[in-house]
Amino acid sequence: MRRLALPLALLLALGGPADTAGATVKRTAECQGDWLPATPTAAEVMKGEVAFLDLPPVKVGQDVDWRTNPYKNRSWGMVFHSLRWMGRLVAEYENNGEERYLARATEIAQDWVKDNPRGRPASPYAWAEHPIALRAPALVCLSRHVDAKWLKDSLSEHARVLGDDRLYEWGHNHGIDQDIALLGIGCRLNDRRWQDHAIRRLTKTVKLDIDSQGALMEQAPRYAIYVHDRLKVAMTNLKDCGRKVPGDISARWSKLGGFIMHSTNPAGFMVPIGDGGADHEPSGFQNPSERVKVFKAGYVYGRTDWAKPESAFYSIRFGPGTKYHGHEDHLGLTYYAQGRDVLVDAGFHSYEPTRYRYWTMSPEAHNVPTVVGARFRPRTATTLSRTAYDSGPASATGSPTRRTA
Repeated sequence: MRRLALPLALLLALGGPADTAGATVKRTAECQGDWLPATPTAAEVMKGEVAFLDLPPVKVGQDVDWRTNPYKNRSWGMVFHSLRWMGRLVAEYENNGEERYLARATEIAQDWVKDNPRGRPASPYAWAEHPIALRAPALVCLSRHVDAKWLKDSLSEHARVLGDDRLYEWGHNHGIDQDIALLGIGCRLNDRRWQDHAIRRLTKTVKLDIDSQGALMEQAPRYAIYVHDRLKVAMTNLKDCGRKVPGDISARWSKLGGFIMHSTNPAGFMVPIGDGGADHEPSGFQNPSERVKVFKAGYVYGRTDWAKPESAFYSIRFGPGTKYHGHEDHLGLTYYAQGRDVLVDAGFHSYEPTRYRYWTMSPEAHNVPTVVGARFRPRTATTLSRTAYDSGPASATGSPTRRTA
């Protein structure tokens, strides 16, 4: 594919700076954060090639067709329209000072803005709530080096959408991303109204998403790692913006680490409950003191030892009816001992609406008791009526709660 070589005059027309190639460029927090994806690389994007979700690379060319979604995959479309892959080019420009990276990033972003007006976007993913939240930081990053009306106008439009509570995901990791994005635009454009709204909403969402014990309420423990990382970003951004971190946010964030470790087996991998695979390996967290822990959010965890990889570990599920990333796994049991899985959960496959996806969410894919001949009632809550444990084995008794209309 022909390599992009925009002349300086065109770069200026797009709203870019006039630095000479190779000159020292200031590195910014907005462009050097861990929000950048591992793939595609800057070199791949410059060749007009993108790869997401471990799927084969896709040629998007110089004039990007924003209707592109070759795998008919919702997650692929979401990542494509997040423009984080464009942000990688800006980070590369900051790292090496080569104008061609900034020129191509500017071209991609301006083309996206032109082809995806809110009323008639090229793709339904363009203005979906999560792509908006992930795209806004990439545009904020670009704005650190490009001073253009089209970019400022787009940032303002993103802020208006992000600030609309009717489009907000309360008590969910998407909501956290939405508030990080709104805060970022508010800080960049020095709009205190957007800053205040993001802080108030984030505080409420954190209290909905993480309970007082530190348990994540999304019913898939592996998302606790993502939420922990994103809240760290939010708190850092608040400080960089000269704003105080609310105590409720920092307190629940600190407790979330304990939930993550209780959800981790002796081999160091999180138990694949709900939409969580068996390959999530948390690091940097301290082991709690308790060997048995009951989380009222719906988890019982126990182990014989924290320090020995061969120790035994189990999990039991109960609690509120299925929502968000949960499965129909109440009264389900997993068990790990002597360095291997003994009773396993089906875990996570994908978010595509396939028959296999729905099977992985069903009771048949989990170690749960069933009543032969009885009709299963989905989304039914289960209460934990009694627990008993000492230095020996632990036990827990639960019962389904009758669902009301």
